[in-house]
Amino acid sequence: QHGRIKVKTTEEQQEVKRKEREKKLQLYLTCISTVFKKRQNGELDQEMLELTSQILGVNPDVATLWNYRREVFLELRKENKNSPSGHPVIRGRFLQTVSSSIEFNPRTYSRFSQNRFQLHKIGKPGAVTALNYCAISLFANFSFVTFFHCWDYRRFVVQRSAVLPVEELAYTNKLISTNFSNYSSWHYRSKLLPLIHPDMERKGRVTEDVLLKEYEMVQNAFFTDPNDQSAWFYYRWLLGRAEQEESITCLYASWDMGQLVVGFSRPVNVLLESSELVLFVDGRPTPVKWQNPRKTQSYSCVWVSVLRTVGLQSGAPIMTFFCVWGGGQYNKECILYPGRTETWCRDSATDEQLFRCELSVEKTTVLQSELELCKQLQEIEPQNKWCILTIILLMRSLDPLAYEKETLLYFDTLKAADPMRTAYFNDLRSKFIIENNILKMEYAEVRVIDLSKKDLTSLCHLDQLLLVTHMNLSANQLKSLPVSLSMMQCLEVLEVDDNEVASVEGLYNLPRLEEVSLRNNRILLLSICRPSDLCPLATCPKLSILNLQGNPICDVIDVQSELVLLLPNVEIIM
Repeated sequence: QHGRIKVKTTEEQQEVKRKEREKKLQLYLTCISTVFKKRQNGELDQEMLELTSQILGVNPDVATLWNYRREVFLELRKENKNSPSGHPVIRGRFLQTVSSSIEFNPRTYSRFSQNRFQLHKIGKPGAVTALNYCAISLFANFSFVTFFHCWDYRRFVVQRSAVLPVEELAYTNKLISTNFSNYSSWHYRSKLLPLIHPDMERKGRVTEDVLLKEYEMVQNAFFTDPNDQSAWFYYRWLLGRAEQEESITCLYASWDMGQLVVGFSRPVNVLLESSELVLFVDGRPTPVKWQNPRKTQSYSCVWVSVLRTVGLQSGAPIMTFFCVWGGGQYNKECILYPGRTETWCRDSATDEQLFRCELSVEKTTVLQSELELCKQLQEIEPQNKWCILTIILLMRSLDPLAYEKETLLYFDTLKAADPMRTAYFNDLRSKFIIENNILKMEYAEVRVIDLSKKDLTSLCHLDQLLLVTHMNLSANQLKSLPVSLSMMQCLEVLEVDDNEVASVEGLYNLPRLEEVSLRNNRILLLSICRPSDLCPLATCPKLSILNLQGNPICDVIDVQSELVLLLPNVEIIM
């Protein structure tokens, strides 16, 4: 009828859309084919640049075309050697691409790679300034501020431009004040603050006055949105301690075992060509061969050498052992007095810097206040796991031994609030318990450590137990003995009764180990012809007693005869 608008049917609309898609597809395929032909013929010209721009505008994920554009860029720049900034068309196209491509699709990885390449090649103040503006203006769109490629690209731009760290810190303030739930901005602050306000005595940390201001800033985020994890993670970084410097922490010499053991503050590899660990005996350099307890080429906190007594003055009234590492920067000395067969010198584990930061009076007061505030928040938000975990960390920072019982109670509350991460919390709890017992052992000045009935699920800090002779791990929840147990080179007696241990892999190359009790565990016989899972025990030359009562291996027929072949000098109790 006249005067009435004709409405297209659904079928007609679909047909029109289909034809439009076919037309676009044909155009796309034609352009792709043309680009490939031009590249095959070596025609790296401005037309190639235009064609790739059109295709990438529709589909920016074609990495091959970005690579072609790099070739065009290099070719046109070669043709314009007299222009210090490169081809003007390329430069203009580049800046246009930077300002529009990321905004069109910020999660296209190839674009960031291309922009890095072109910025590296142009590298002039004008271009860098323009690129820096484009990169920074991108973050006006806060939906992209958590995208890690954007942040990586931003740091790259800042590094190559004149932007100061102070300006970047102010930028994170802007983002955080707009939206506390911005983990990337919090993380960026942890990288900027040590550059702007470095603590000269603690590597990787910030000055105390700045640190106290950061506590206040994060506290506002806590109470604004207690369930957002970003600020809580940043707060955990604030509570962290300085990076531990590489140094020799322990030197142990045994005359009767003919052994010298060196302990380091962190894993090192003394076998590298750039490294050198030198031993002096009575002031004279003594050649020795170093190896870690696992006899591998990898990094380790403990290194061992055979102390050849031949040629040494065993009857001397005093013998001095002196180890030098890192070109003489780190060293340790121990003295063997008459009538003794062993000697050692080590840094005490009671040092404030070992497991926590040293606190000033002002910082202690602030952290105590923070602890009370977090406890108040926890009363309001009883199921907030981040708040409970932070309470635990604050108590560890203030005084781990004084808050020991209260910390364990909060772990129970934490596991009830987040049962899915019970395993992680159990391991963290085990770590703190071991740290506390190491401190108690050092205060008592003994070489025995009792970790029984602690509900431990994992073992750590075994490098701090290098001098321990007796260790009791009974009645815990251990499923294995870690390979790091081999660092306990002085260990003589080990009790691991009533656990869930299925392998003795960690009991490897322990030269002083004499007695091992593994009653009521889950040790099986993996090989019919030989109990191969017990083979590590054969590397312990002084082992004389092995108790395997209550293990599934005891139910295997003729297993004892097999064990006698494996461990002929060991009394096996089954």
